Amino acid sequence: MEWKTEWKALAWLLAAFLAVYFLPVGEARFDIATHASLQLVKSYAREHVLRCLVPAFFIAGAISVFLSSASVIRYLGPTAKKPVAYGVASVSGTILAVCSCTVLPLFSGIYKMGAGLGPATTFLYSGPAINVLAIIMTARVLGIEIGIARAVGAVVFSVVVGLVMQFIFRNEVQEKPKVAPVMPTAGEQRPLIQTVVYFAAMIAILVFANWAKPDTDLGFWFTVWRVKWWIVSGVALLLGITLVCWFGLKWWRALVVAPPVVVSALLFPEIPDISFAVGTVVFSVVVATQAGDMRQWFDASWTLAKQVLPLLLLGVLVSGALLGQPGSEGLIPGEWITTLLGGNSFAATAFASVAGAFMYFATLTEIPIIQGLRARGMGEGPALALLLAGPALSLPAMLVLRGIMGWKKTATYVLIVIVLATLSGWVYGLFA
Repeated sequence: MEWKTEWKALAWLLAAFLAVYFLPVGEARFDIATHASLQLVKSYAREHVLRCLVPAFFIAGAISVFLSSASVIRYLGPTAKKPVAYGVASVSGTILAVCSCTVLPLFSGIYKMGAGLGPATTFLYSGPAINVLAIIMTARVLGIEIGIARAVGAVVFSVVVGLVMQFIFRNEVQEKPKVAPVMPTAGEQRPLIQTVVYFAAMIAILVFANWAKPDTDLGFWFTVWRVKWWIVSGVALLLGITLVCWFGLKWWRALVVAPPVVVSALLFPEIPDISFAVGTVVFSVVVATQAGDMRQWFDASWTLAKQVLPLLLLGVLVSGALLGQPGSEGLIPGEWITTLLGGNSFAATAFASVAGAFMYFATLTEIPIIQGLRARGMGEGPALALLLAGPALSLPAMLVLRGIMGWKKTATYVLIVIVLATLSGWVYGLFA
């Protein structure tokens, strides 16, 4: 046995043994934090995964398959008009759905191939900041107000970041290629109305499946809640017709989905989640077993699910253990968080922006972290600042950016994001 090659394994085993040996089971804070962690991940699994995340995965997968990211990137080239370039770059995150590290190769490619610094940095910020899954989960878990503030703030932010970068470095003339980046040739394009109906049906399923019961038992919103599953069923039928008529799904495959859903609805009328789960599973099998666009759609959705869901649930467990949940403490004392991030002061908001800029958030993991921080006293302003600065930046991303555009531009970009996140969060906190 070569100990030189085995010492790392020995070190890991020893560390694991010591961690288990000194596990503080029986101590009140540890036991409460462990219980809070399990309760939090249980609530996520019940309230957010089936009816929120699963439809969102299908939407994000459809975006990556049926909307061409190459077309989006092509609009950022040197021949594009500036309003078009900034407009496309500012909403690219909803199409690309990437994290702060995944966006770096795309940014490097368009920047080195001729995209202007302004549109390129707008794209750099927008890519991870407006991730469609993150916006949906933010509104679902943290509240519709902060979800809207994040979506609007990120779009406006990205344009401001690009314009400020372009202005600061306006005198630095770089030799750029005279031709736009070479992109794959797009295939036959569907009529816009088909794509609109397709995405509208999926979004409607997501919205109405998660329609919450209002505080009052009267009025329009309560009526919608009472019939929401009928609405979901009707929209699902529309989606099936759309897929058969316009997207090549075989008609008999679409019919296979209905019987199991109807049977489960009759057997468990008081638990609609069972019918929703059965329909989702059967529909997934139907789509996954048909070659062509349908299989690509499922593959893209499944790839996102594999990447996101384990990290999200792990993030929820860690967040619950460290920060607890409403009504219970975590391993980190609540007074520490209240001191640093409590209220909506400018100092607390600035601290949240700086901390978020250097932390690495895997996709969606910022949401349970902020949920735990808010339960411990974090203000609404710092929460929004962390949402605006955290996903778009990280220390690993900064190190990579230095090699792409140098320390000067990288430091300026980071500073702009921190300042804008701080100001936006502070103003939002004043009115929250």
